[in-house]
Amino acid sequence: MAIPDHARANFETLLKAARAGDLALMECTETQSGETRYVLCAVGRDNQDYVMTPFGHLAPGNPYEAYILPA
Repeated sequence: MAIPDHARANFETLLKAARAGDLALMECTETQSGETRYVLCAVGRDNQDYVMTPFGHLAPGNPYEAYILPA
């Protein structure tokens, strides 16, 4: 299956933030379950304020048990 353009664009933005040192790991609350998630965010600026753009959360536990990778 091909990776959609929006996912590729988001990944490129994430790489750009990583190269610039503009990444943060934030403890957040998932809206639907109320569970705590550790979310990888790009950090930007809007005038004097910081803007956090979430990209995804880290897998709890062992990610090898949570996902089936493509063959």
